[in-house]
Amino acid sequence: MAKNEPAVTTISEKGQVVIPQSVRKNLNIKPKTKFLVYGEGDTVILKRIELPDLREEWRRLRALVDERIARYGEMTEDEISAIVQEYRHEKKKGA
Repeated sequence: MAKNEPAVTTISEKGQVVIPQSVRKNLNIKPKTKFLVYGEGDTVILKRIELPDLREEWRRLRALVDERIARYGEMTEDEISAIVQEYRHEKKKGA
């Protein structure tokens, strides 16, 4: 089957659709790939989405926090409260 040639599939009783192997190979679709699903009229569009690895994202954020602590020291509760209040004040002014 050529790259852009359409393929035919059938929806199951459970509403599942098999993406033909040629399409999966062409688009490098692996098991557990996540999709947004759009539907209008007689058209259904699947758009692959990349979700972040939450464990890796947590490690990255923790490293940034550790780096900040190493450079500037830990923040006190009062410092955090002051920053939050300042942010809220600035946000109100802009609204």
